[in-house]
Amino acid sequence: MQQGTRHRLGLDDERLLAFWRERHVCALATLRPDGTPHVVPVGATLDAAAGLVRVITSAGSAKARHVAAAGPDGLPVAVTQVDGRRWASLEGRAVLRTDAASVADAERRYTDRYKPPRANPSRVVIEIAVTRALGNV
Repeated sequence: MQQGTRHRLGLDDERLLAFWRERHVCALATLRPDGTPHVVPVGATLDAAAGLVRVITSAGSAKARHVAAAGPDGLPVAVTQVDGRRWASLEGRAVLRTDAASVADAERRYTDRYKPPRANPSRVVIEIAVTRALGNV
């Protein structure tokens, strides 16, 4: 096994998919404009078929502002979840989605994994195109 690949996973790995169907709080790491990390707890959903992770949030949140400031090319981010010795991190580029269809889809996915989110007229979606999956599941 090559160095650095021990924890590499594919988005089609059933162990990873099963772990991401369980209800876990996640941590999202974004980058501030000065390059320092900003890490916060979030609810996140994995759409493995599309290669996307979605995080619902308020438009004015720091994480949403960091992603929006990166523009259409997106911001490098990571989202991770931990349960004892099991963990999985998904890395990729995040963009902000503000359209009603994207928000409704993300809310439905959030409801399926967690519970219905509270009403939030300023809700947006951080959409992460996954480029790497790591874990010990």
